[in-house]
Amino acid sequence: MLEHIELFFKSIFVDNMVFATFLGMCSYLAVSKKVSTAVGLGAAVIFVLTVTVPINWWLDQYILQPGALTWLGAEYADYDLSFLSFILFIATIATMVQLVEIVVEKFSPSLYNSLGIFLPLIAVNCAILGGSLFMQSREIETVGLALNYGFSSGIGWFLAILAIAAIREKIRYSNVPAPLRGLGITFIITGLMAIGFMSFGGMLTGGEDASDKEKTETVINSEEDNTNTNVEVAENAVTEASEIIEQ
Repeated sequence: MLEHIELFFKSIFVDNMVFATFLGMCSYLAVSKKVSTAVGLGAAVIFVLTVTVPINWWLDQYILQPGALTWLGAEYADYDLSFLSFILFIATIATMVQLVEIVVEKFSPSLYNSLGIFLPLIAVNCAILGGSLFMQSREIETVGLALNYGFSSGIGWFLAILAIAAIREKIRYSNVPAPLRGLGITFIITGLMAIGFMSFGGMLTGGEDASDKEKTETVINSEEDNTNTNVEVAENAVTEASEIIEQ
């Protein structure tokens, strides 16, 4: 349970898709002019990440990894299909995005029209693909953790686009210098928010587990032994030098 909580908060605040890795910036900048459209796109991203990351985890565990096909028989143990990762991941993402597009068009035509081309472009949104690739590279152990990671990463992206949309609605009435209006001030605000999110980096690094403490104690003890040995060698050398001088 603690592992799930740690992954949840780390994915939202420490490893935020926008403010930590700057993924999905195209949609982030283009659809963040109004809070209503930002909420719609953010909800779609949450859904797609929540569904595709665990599905791609299954694909990675039982098809793509070296030796993953052993469940088909011992003769398949040497197969390595990891070169198909991008193709299968994007195919899964495109399928889910198509489903989201159909649902949004059916139940909210106004939101569908406001999102425009950026709704189908979720299929090639690097934040969506990045979620599956980070899941693969970080070797997330269970499908439950993969589901948690996809959901929390989507929430992190949702909070980012919601925050910048709310700020952009307010700064319309501010006296922004002409050269910075539009994307200029948006990039500056994004950078400042990214610096703010960097402060969350120390949330999950304050403690040491038992293994870390044992390693630290072992290193300290070995250093103390080396120091004592060096002192003894130095004392013996001084003693020998004193005897030679007396003779």
